[in-house]
Amino acid sequence: MIQMISYDLKKPGQDYTTLIKEIKSLGSWCHALKSTWLVDTPKSAEQVRATLKAHMDADDLILVVNVTGANYSGYLDEEVVAWLRTHM
Repeated sequence: MIQMISYDLKKPGQDYTTLIKEIKSLGSWCHALKSTWLVDTPKSAEQVRATLKAHMDADDLILVVNVTGANYSGYLDEEVVAWLRTHM
């Protein structure tokens, strides 16, 4: 399943290294936009959210959406487009 992960991290200067590491550990990943990732993972949206929330502050926000097979369009870096072509 392709899960789109988008978040707002509220504290400026906060170190979210463990959050990024956890996102990358979920499966094949693509950092599509500043705070948006696409991950090919067997985990459900709910499982991904629960896994990542443990690495976020209480006031941070997160949205995880299963986009498997979704129609998409956008202006993205070439490596993001290549990832999408391979995984969608």
